[in-house]
Amino acid sequence: MKVKRLKPFVFPVFSAVVAVLLIVGIITIEKASSSSSEAVDNYVYSNETITNEVKPVVEEIESDVIIRPYKMNEIDIYKKFYDENNNNDNGILFFNGTYMQSSGIIYNYKDEFDVISIYSGEVLDVKKDELLGYVVEVKHNDNLISSYSGLKSVNVKKGEKISQSTLIGKSGEMKFDSNLKNSLMFEIIKNGKYINPEELFDKKINEI
Repeated sequence: MKVKRLKPFVFPVFSAVVAVLLIVGIITIEKASSSSSEAVDNYVYSNETITNEVKPVVEEIESDVIIRPYKMNEIDIYKKFYDENNNNDNGILFFNGTYMQSSGIIYNYKDEFDVISIYSGEVLDVKKDELLGYVVEVKHNDNLISSYSGLKSVNVKKGEKISQSTLIGKSGEMKFDSNLKNSLMFEIIKNGKYINPEELFDKKINEI
């Protein structure tokens, strides 16, 4: 059996090929290393972490002025406060053949609406009246009380501390007038005397 041997010129050629492959491999590795280094250098380093991110807490800030007992702009004034100095028919109520002076303002709307607290305070009383529906009284300071009558439902209870814009209840029906299906009678009592609520809105409580 004859053994074939590589011809002498094959060895130099093989060595040259290996050397070329080695050089190409080294160059490729250096380029890859250089590209990786450049990519790393493009990052922006920061000591802050995600857990260090502070997000502001959004809270409803209470106004320092008296607000209206509702939020909707479309609410109508059905009856005004009766003012002895400026007598007008729109401040007179009529029921069962009797004329009465309006001690507050009656708001009315075609749909049910939310009734809210005009200022922070303590719920002084919650009761139900045959003609006026639910009635809620809120004491704001030693000499100022707000009253919400004609409510269909109530969301607060007696003795509860409430903030401005707290939902007092829902507008309702007042039986002394067939037109008052979604209404609110709102009254302000200062030092035991009823005063015109419309003159107090947007005023600071210490200015009243």
